[in-house]
Order: sequence, then structure tokens, then C-alpha cells
Amino acid sequence: MVGERIRENLAAVNAEIAAAAGKTGRRLEDIRLVVVTKNQSVAAISAALAAGATDIGENKAQELLAKQAQIKNQANWHFIGRLQTNKVKQVVGTVALIQSVDDLELGLEIDKRAAKAGLVQPVLIQVNVAQEPTKQGIALSDLEKLVAKLDNLKHIDVEGLMTIAPPAPDRESARPIFAKLKQVYDTLTGSWGLRWLSMGMTDDFTVAIEEGSNMIRVGRAIFAPETQ
Repeated sequence: MVGERIRENLAAVNAEIAAAAGKTGRRLEDIRLVVVTKNQSVAAISAALAAGATDIGENKAQELLAKQAQIKNQANWHFIGRLQTNKVKQVVGTVALIQSVDDLELGLEIDKRAAKAGLVQPVLIQVNVAQEPTKQGIALSDLEKLVAKLDNLKHIDVEGLMTIAPPAPDRESARPIFAKLKQVYDTLTGSWGLRWLSMGMTDDFTVAIEEGSNMIRVGRAIFAPETQ
């Protein structure tokens, strides 16, 4: 059954998380697993939540809202995809965390919409560590300036950083990317008290955890016919 398969896959992923966390003196509970549910059915998402998942990540505003309307289980929702400014009003206040803020214009729009809703919206800043021209994310050289500007806004709360490593033939190739962002994260945390470092997906989350990630985004390994 689909529900049993998802339960087994989730257990396998949690075992890998625990093993990787143990290498840095941490535990499974120290790592937040965001289950990526892009293109997944409501039934599959509900099965993941029933199996113990607590955080759900969606890439598109319309899909996010449609699934939220149908899923009755309690969950922390994350927006992890590219967020256009004209979609901000649909997302602000409906998610625990927007993980993909990468410029001041988007931050200002989130702050404006959050102010109208009378709330403070937690966000992560997406960083393009590898400087891939086709990928979203602010350059490392501009990161501190953006954090400082967003910190001055009253209705947006920068809680950490996020990155996506370039596709590679093996997970070890991502290690330098994760190590570099962890170094920057530690530096910025001294000034701004950041909480989350969101690094690692299905193909590289164990390496990301070993390099200091405390939030990972995994979909395929949980919903695939077999654990990857």
C-alpha cells in the first residue's frame, strides 16, 4: 500500500538523518525535515503526515493553497519555490516559512503584505553559492547587505539561509558548497541570531547535515517506490 511504502521510506530517511547528525554530535531531533510535495497527491501528503512528517514544502502558490484547503492534518507549511511578487499576497500568512527570498524587492513586498495582514512573516534568504547563472539566489557578496536591509523591516523576520547545490554525479561534490554557506551562516548569526540553515535535498542531504545543515528538503526519497 502507498501509505506503508511512504512510512517505510520516511523511516529510512530519518535513519540516514540520525546517522549524519551523529557525526556532528547532534540527534535526529536537531534536524528539521521538510517533506517536499511538489506534484504529490493529497492522499500521499496525508500519508506522510500520518507517518510522522511535520513540515511540508510546496513550490507553487496555487498548488500550496489547493492542498492546504484539502489536507486536514496539522502541518507546518513552507514555500520553497521561486516566489513572484504578484503571488506574495497568496502566500504570506499561510506558511510558517518562505524559504526563497533572494532580493530586496521581494522582501519589501512580503513586508507590505504581512503588515496589511497584521503579522510578521518568517523567511529564509536563498543564496546562490555556486553562482549558477540559471539558478535563483543572491550572491554571497551581496548577502550581508540584504540581511541588514531586511532586518530593518518590521513585518518580515529573517530566520536563516537556504541554498540548492548544483546537480552533480555524486553527493560529495556538494560538500564545498555547503561548507562555504555554513561558514557564512556562522558569521552572520553572530550579528543577527539566525536560526535555520536549510541545505540538502534527496541526493545530498547527508553531506549537508555533516556540514552543519539543520533543515533539509526531501521529496523523492520519501515518495519514490523505493528509498533512494
